[in-house]
Amino acid sequence: MPTMTLSIPPKLYRRMKRHPEIKWSEIARRAIEEYLRELENSKAEMSMNEFRGLLREEILKDVESTPDEAYEEYYKKARELEWKRTKRGSTTQTS
Repeated sequence: MPTMTLSIPPKLYRRMKRHPEIKWSEIARRAIEEYLRELENSKAEMSMNEFRGLLREEILKDVESTPDEAYEEYYKKARELEWKRTKRGSTTQTS
């Protein structure tokens, strides 16, 4: 079994030393396992609609904070690249 080292404040360590009958490593192992279970369940419980809603909010924030000039510049570059792509890829056949 892998070993993990934890750093704890001295005051907490002194309090733990007052209870030598307790297996503190077992307490930590159970706490970590429970925390992971809750974390994994909370992610699993999120529906796709909730997830899409979160994405939508993030995208809207980005859209609202981006100046119109940036969109115009992107459009010009995309149009130019598309023109180059189709011009280079087109072949005209003559009969």
